[in-house]
Amino acid sequence: MNDFEVRAWYTHVEQINSDSGPAVAEPLVKAAVTAVIKNPYAGRYSEDLGDLIAPSAALAIELVARCKAALGGAEAESCGKGAIVGMDGEQEHGVACLTTPFGDAMRNGIGGNGWVTSATKMGTAGTAIDIPLAYKNALFVREFYDAITICVPTGPRANEIAVVAALATRGRVHHRIGGLAKHEAIGDGLR
Repeated sequence: MNDFEVRAWYTHVEQINSDSGPAVAEPLVKAAVTAVIKNPYAGRYSEDLGDLIAPSAALAIELVARCKAALGGAEAESCGKGAIVGMDGEQEHGVACLTTPFGDAMRNGIGGNGWVTSATKMGTAGTAIDIPLAYKNALFVREFYDAITICVPTGPRANEIAVVAALATRGRVHHRIGGLAKHEAIGDGLR
């Protein structure tokens, strides 16, 4: 974490008890935490993006810890990640923040082994991003296909990146379109 200059932290929590159907016994709780960091590559091109990749695991550990706290002690069953890059950077800077070290730390933090879905884009303060969510142990478990929309009112500024980790406690309420069920997953990260 000492390698990133974090200007601000934002936490967003949603609790869904019903989605037009009857209230469910176990609500869906989604949490996302955003760290607004200084972009060391803002305003310049570099082939080497190591200043974002190398320290990203430590950032993921902190983001996941804050997300888990926002879930109020409930177990995280799905996850996703994302980044909005300020206009003096490039989309690749957001991807660099979220690559393998970040994803591995996120999986380890929630006891998962599935693919961590992600989204990146360019934007300015107030830009919204939809962070895709998927089951932490098997990407193809359809009931977990979901998203959480995040908007940081003060970031990213032109020389910043808003890096987001998101967790949820279960799949969608009232899911009923079939597909691979959670109990059928074989734990290979996909199915």
